Order: sequence, then C-alpha cells, then structure tokens
Amino acid sequence: MKNLNNVPDELQPLSPWNYFGLMILFSIPVAGFILAIIYSFSKSNINRRNFARSYFCSLLVAVMLIGIGVSVGMTFGYFDHLWKQLVQF
Repeated sequence: MKNLNNVPDELQPLSPWNYFGLMILFSIPVAGFILAIIYSFSKSNINRRNFARSYFCSLLVAVMLIGIGVSVGMTFGYFDHLWKQLVQF
C-alpha cells in the first residue's frame, strides 16, 4: 500500500465510512441539500466535491424520471381514480 502522508489534503481519498456518512448527511431533506451544494463547490477535497456532484446528477435524473412518469400518468388518465378518491374526503 502506498504511503498517503505526502498527498495534499485536497487529494486525500475518502474512506468508505466517509462516503456512508455523506450519503446519510445528504439524505436529510433541507440541510442535506444545502450541504451538498456547499460541498459541490468547495475546494477542500476533490473526492468529496465529485461525490456531491454525482449526488446532484443522480438527484436530477430521479426528478426527471418522476416528472416523466407523472406526466405520462396524467396524460393517460391513470390518476383520475386517485383524484376522485381524494376529493371524496
């Protein structure tokens, strides 16, 4: 294994526990989103910055897929039955 003592702080690799902690941190609804924005633009660690950016890419893909699913569902009338049940209450 290589000696990582000479590697600058910006290039230090993250441990698996760091990635696990970041995933939990980014899962917090508002604070996680704000911290992901901060980490994606920070220059402290390139690995953490790239992980935050990949989180945003996956979040964007998920939002787009949900939006496509809802729009297709509304187009073909899949939500009419659900809407009628909600209006009855």
